[in-house]
Amino acid sequence: MTKIMHTQTVLTVEEIEALKKKTGESSTKDALSKAVAHYLECEYTQVEDMWAKKLEKVVSRKTHN
Repeated sequence: MTKIMHTQTVLTVEEIEALKKKTGESSTKDALSKAVAHYLECEYTQVEDMWAKKLEKVVSRKTHN
């Protein structure tokens, strides 16, 4: 059985609106849920230098084509 925990955080209105726009969600709850799910699944969140790893992947794809 999955345990559920209610959590809270403080964000600016501008941050919430930007998150809604970026996730394509209209509700704050759905936007936050989608963002957290993405963060937990994203392969780059565990990498120390995320941008270098992304660039390395792009360069690798370009050189193999």
